[in-house]
This record gives sequence, C-alpha cells and structure tokens, in this order.
Amino acid sequence: MNEHNPQPVDAALVPRFGAIPTFMRLPHVTDPARLDIALIGVPWDGGTTNRAGARHGPREIRNMSSFMRKVHHVSRIAPYDLARIADFGDAPVNPIDLMDTLGRIEKFYAKVHAAGTVPLSAGGDHLVTLPIYRAIAKGRPIGMVHFDAHSDTNDRYFGDNKYTHGTPFRRAVEEGLLDPKRVVQIGIRGSIYSSADMEFAESSGMRVIYMEEFTKLGPAKVIEITRRVVGDGPTYISFDVDGLDPVYAPGTGTPEIGGMTTREAQEVVRGLQGLNLIGGDVVEVSPPFDPSGNTALVGATFMFEIMCVLADAVARRRK
Repeated sequence: MNEHNPQPVDAALVPRFGAIPTFMRLPHVTDPARLDIALIGVPWDGGTTNRAGARHGPREIRNMSSFMRKVHHVSRIAPYDLARIADFGDAPVNPIDLMDTLGRIEKFYAKVHAAGTVPLSAGGDHLVTLPIYRAIAKGRPIGMVHFDAHSDTNDRYFGDNKYTHGTPFRRAVEEGLLDPKRVVQIGIRGSIYSSADMEFAESSGMRVIYMEEFTKLGPAKVIEITRRVVGDGPTYISFDVDGLDPVYAPGTGTPEIGGMTTREAQEVVRGLQGLNLIGGDVVEVSPPFDPSGNTALVGATFMFEIMCVLADAVARRRK
C-alpha cells in the first residue's frame, strides 16, 4: 500500500454505514494540486426536459460508494496505490439559473484542470458535461467514449433553447471542444422526434453504435472499434446510466428499454484500459425514481470502474 496516497476508510475498522459519506469513503480534499484524480459531484438537473431528480444523484452515489473496496477483482488495478485520489466536493450550482450554473461549473473545473488534476464526476444531468469540456478541452478538441441511450446531439428545445441534457455534444462540437471523428456512442436506441434527429451525429463523423448493432457485435468487437476510433489522443468517458436497460437502472430521467446489461457495460469500460484517458463522468442517476437505491449503486460502481482505468492512465503518463 502506498501510504503517501489518500486511502478509503477501512470497513474492517469503521462500518460502511459509519463516518461522513464521501466518494469511496476517501478523504475530502480542497486543494486540487494535492490530487491526481478529483472525485466531484455536480448536483444539478436544470437541463432536464422531463423527469427531474438527478440533482440528488451525487449525494446518493456517495452513500452507495461505501460498497466499493480497494482493488478491482478482474484487472487487479489498485487505484489508490497508482494515484492520489480524494473527494473534491461539489461544483457550485444555481438551481434557478441555467446559464449562471454553466459558468460556475466551468470556472470550478478550470481550477481543477489548471492544477493538472483529472476530474471524475457524478451528475447531475448530461448537460453538466458541456461546462466540464469548456474547462478541460479549450485549445484542443478531445475524443469521447459515450455510453447512452441517446445521442445528445439535438439542436434546440422549446423554441430557441440550445442548452438541455439533449444538446451537450452538439454544442461541444460546435465550440471546438469535441472531435466528432474521435467519438464513439454506445447503446443508442429508442424512439426519436424526427427522422433527422441523428443526422448531426452521423454526418459529423461520430461512430454511433446503436443497441441493435451492439447486440450483434458483442462487447469484445465494440471495444476493438472504440479503441480504433479514439486512438491515442486525449479521451473522456461519459457514462449516462440510461445506456443500461432500465431493469438495471430504473432511477433515471429518460429510461429506454432494450439496453445494455451492467455486465456488458462493465466489460466495455474495462476494455478501455491503456487509452489516453483524461477524465470521466457518470450522469443521470435520479434517486427519487428508485427508492431501492440500486441505480445509485450502479452509478457508484461505474464510477469505480472508470476510476480504475483513469488511475492506470495517470500512472502510465507518469512513467
């Protein structure tokens, strides 16, 4: 064990239901320069167009992350030995002002990025990824591995509203933050508003893997395609829990049946080890729609899965 890195509270000494809840039971650290990976909550769902509640996601994910242990059972990655990781708290938000919130989140993540720290976040709705990109991708567009039922590349909602959880990646491409030719979208499915809804994603060069294709290809082939598309450039993982079938994650704002199993999605995330990963998020966990807490557990588990491949990437870059 690396005694110089923050470590989770030992569940053999303090029970999981004890102590102040933080992500993975890690210390709360307020200086990003002390960290390689900052675990951050973004408790905001002002971009939601239907079922709100994802603002409560970070708190419940913190609670359920007490189930996570120290070492990945498949890869044997011990993230806390590879990187300095801690709970960096929540980004500031304004629950009644969308544009103000986008600015607040961007400013918060700009400080994290300036410190050379990799962010791993729990949302919040999917619009929160846009201000994160504004903070970490200025000057050079990044690639993305995107797990979702929806492409999130629509243009406008309710008249001229350009900022909802259905538009972040169109805006990111337009702003030069995201390289569409280095984007893979995995698990896309469900009815659409019009036959032109997917036109932007497909014409811009994104590799869209609809759920039907995912089923035919299987996780191993999807991993192969994903690694080829994103290449060795800087890449971000954005995981919307509605990419999973709602039997595994019912607590989400826009559920779509016929999605991935948790096991399939875990296999794909694990297959991203070795890429040049620079951040990630888990979004759209909406605890009010799942009193059992299972969706928050899913969110916490995928945070841990992503954290492991991020820690491996940090260690590789250090070498």
